[in-house]
Amino acid sequence: MMLNRVRILVATLWAGSLWTIGFVVAPTLFGTLGDRVLAGNIAGSMFRAEAWLSMACALILLALLQWGAGELPLKRRRLLGALVLSMLVCTLVSYFGITPLMAELKAQAPSGIMDGELRSRFGMLHGVSTLVFGVQSVLAGVLIWKQS
Repeated sequence: MMLNRVRILVATLWAGSLWTIGFVVAPTLFGTLGDRVLAGNIAGSMFRAEAWLSMACALILLALLQWGAGELPLKRRRLLGALVLSMLVCTLVSYFGITPLMAELKAQAPSGIMDGELRSRFGMLHGVSTLVFGVQSVLAGVLIWKQS
């Protein structure tokens, strides 16, 4: 019973942190700060911290599902495990795949001003990253919904 509550708490922390940073903090930064490069750098730092939090939450949830969810029916444990793994894949793809490519493009424009081709490539990668984040956010909602 106690481990179930811990599992729900960790899932809620994960989902809440995703939603807060992605749908409240990042848009607020870009809407408030006049310097888009600064806003992007701050948002990037927050998304890096979020990626590490996501990886930690995923590992904790997988451990709890493996060893501490005995009273959950096997079908529900498998569903929750699949949701957690899918969310983890989103994090890994974004953090280790897309983010380094975006950083490389930003490094090619140290002043923060990108020419048309760099801007287009950055925009495409940002769009893919946003799509992955959106999928992860929906999966987080399903994860919370399916907990009990």
